[in-house]
Amino acid sequence: MLNIETLSNQYIGGVWRNGNGSKKLVNRNPFNQETLSSVDIATVEDLNEAYEAAFTAQKEWEAVNPYKKRDILEKAVAYIDLHEDEIVNMIIDELGGTRLKAAFEIGLVKNIIREAATFPLRMEGKILPSVEDHKENRLYRIPAGVVGVISPFNFPFYLSMKSVAPALGAGNGVVLKPHEETPVTGGSLVAKIFEEAGIPKGLLNVVITEIEEIGDAFVEHPIPRIISFTGSTTIGSHIGQLAIKHFKKPILELGGNSAFIVMEDADIDYAVKAATFSRFTHQGQICMSANRVLIHRPLYDTFVKQYCDKVASLKVGDPRDPATIIGPVVNERQAQNLRSVIQTSIQQGARVVLDGQIEDNLVHPTILADVSPSMMAAQEELFGPVVCLIPFETEEEAIAIANDTRFGLSGAIHTSNVERGVQMAKQIHTGMIHVNDITINDEPIVAFGGENQSGIGRLNGQWSLDEFTTMKWISVNYGQRTFPY
Repeated sequence: MLNIETLSNQYIGGVWRNGNGSKKLVNRNPFNQETLSSVDIATVEDLNEAYEAAFTAQKEWEAVNPYKKRDILEKAVAYIDLHEDEIVNMIIDELGGTRLKAAFEIGLVKNIIREAATFPLRMEGKILPSVEDHKENRLYRIPAGVVGVISPFNFPFYLSMKSVAPALGAGNGVVLKPHEETPVTGGSLVAKIFEEAGIPKGLLNVVITEIEEIGDAFVEHPIPRIISFTGSTTIGSHIGQLAIKHFKKPILELGGNSAFIVMEDADIDYAVKAATFSRFTHQGQICMSANRVLIHRPLYDTFVKQYCDKVASLKVGDPRDPATIIGPVVNERQAQNLRSVIQTSIQQGARVVLDGQIEDNLVHPTILADVSPSMMAAQEELFGPVVCLIPFETEEEAIAIANDTRFGLSGAIHTSNVERGVQMAKQIHTGMIHVNDITINDEPIVAFGGENQSGIGRLNGQWSLDEFTTMKWISVNYGQRTFPY
């Protein structure tokens, strides 16, 4: 039976064991603070063993028949299907996700593995002509080698799998470091799934540790050729610079400050529902969440009232209750950060139209109206159930406000004129934006990634295949060149 306690171990070189660190990482339920498990953290020596194991096993994996690789990845999906109820419970207990969120996340995971299962059969090459007579140019798509993956706490199962499965499908070895708040759903659960599916021992390794123990060793280690990081922009900037310094490719999926724009011709009832989902799914702890809702002035008062009524109806509480929509944020530090942003924005002139209490890690929804683009709530990523409402007068002003951020991940525009929405979308500096939809979208074959400080690179589908492989040129001369000397 799968559960957090039995999976609370390192997975290094195909062996389940404790780390060699002197400190224990204690895994707690963010809703009731119950201790779920503990594990001795991994050291730099453990990390080195993990990278060495991945390097060795990758050579074996690369030689496996592509159809067999595909079958192994498909077995991973079958294993998840078999244990879905247990995985739901782990997501609820470890990160405070609701049942709705858990089902949503598991669906994303299965879809990305299914897409990755096609990669072994897509490692195609090309034969290209040459400027030289009797010469042939061959291009081979080959695995990068070993990929280091660092995943976050908010969607740990999916955001680990989003890099791990495509990297494996493209023929690489992987070392995964999950966030210390979610070591099982973001780490050892992923290892267990692929172990049961039948990958070679050592191909995928999970190191559960803290930066205080390993420092920058995860990125600086000489073996990985790619570092895939999902998390905050501040840490992502450090990791990206470090990776480039050591001639590794960084793939960075970072923070967001998405704008949800409601034009005067929008379907207001539908827009209210979409804006609510875009902000409050998983307590707003999603990089694509709508931090800023921009409303055309003629609709502003009506929208604010309907939006407040809708949000106030959301049940807050125990994520194990199927009726709960908003559970706890991940820890007390995150709750206090939200309190600080709310208080500062009120001091700056924001008007509270829904005042949410903060009880330990349980943050009730807070809606700030009449927010100006310069206020803290409009400039910072609100990683929780807090949202700011901003009125605008013209289409041009809406676009300017949407672009008034250092981020550029997602967004949404609601209008009855679809082509108008598309033309507006083209002017907003973001990697993804959706017309008459929610800001939270991720599909397995569509390019996913941000602009500005929201990241570098694109994942999903062909883009993941490109990121986790390299092209090697091998030329063949069937004749002999004529040399000038």
